[in-house]
Amino acid sequence: MSTEEITYSAVERNGVVTAIWEMRGRKHVRTIDPRSNEGKRLLSSYQPTQETTTSEEQSSEASN
Repeated sequence: MSTEEITYSAVERNGVVTAIWEMRGRKHVRTIDPRSNEGKRLLSSYQPTQETTTSEEQSSEASN
């Protein structure tokens, strides 16, 4: 069994999550539909990282 951490990455297009990637280390394990029960559960527990929040704030400020 691998000891690499499992992470999830949201794939976004035009502000809409189109897929969720399950990753083990740097390897793509599977793609999860964000409309599925599992996808909804993962998205509901999503906590933005500081990097994401900062990027969104910068984008917002740049457009003003």
